[in-house]
Amino acid sequence: MSLLYKYYDSPVGKLTLVASELGLVALLWENDNPARVPLGPLVQGNHPTLDLAERQLTEYFAGRRTTFSVPLDMRGTLFQKEVWKALLDIPAGETRTYGQIASRLGRPNHSRAVGAANARNPVSIIVPCHRVIGHSGKLTGFAGGLEAKAHLLDLEKAIFVESPASLFHQSSSHR
Repeated sequence: MSLLYKYYDSPVGKLTLVASELGLVALLWENDNPARVPLGPLVQGNHPTLDLAERQLTEYFAGRRTTFSVPLDMRGTLFQKEVWKALLDIPAGETRTYGQIASRLGRPNHSRAVGAANARNPVSIIVPCHRVIGHSGKLTGFAGGLEAKAHLLDLEKAIFVESPASLFHQSSSHR
């Protein structure tokens, strides 16, 4: 079966959602490097997984979702899949370094390999590679660009981490 795709207009640009019969295969950025996630031929069409991914992304950008339940069909090496699975454990509004991910996987000297696997994450946002930063605390490479990465982290911090009390305090201080 061919891979099906549809476009999704998001606050961080036009995304291409790609699905197989097993689940979401890719979420590609508007100016994505085609070699980053090799897919083969794609056919534009409808699929329940594409519709679910679109609905859940809309909820995420509206601040009503912190995790995703869309089925995934992630294609990569065993190590890449281990890294991608570890990314799913980073809560919204929090970050980890490449070194922390490497240590969590029992490979403390493999932070560069973690970075390489992170760069090949085929379903950015849903598998939150944007939550991984450099050891200095600076934002580092992201397929969607550093501006999109900053936007996603700001969205999560503003919506998913701030408590209602702190939001009230912030808004009342501007009166």
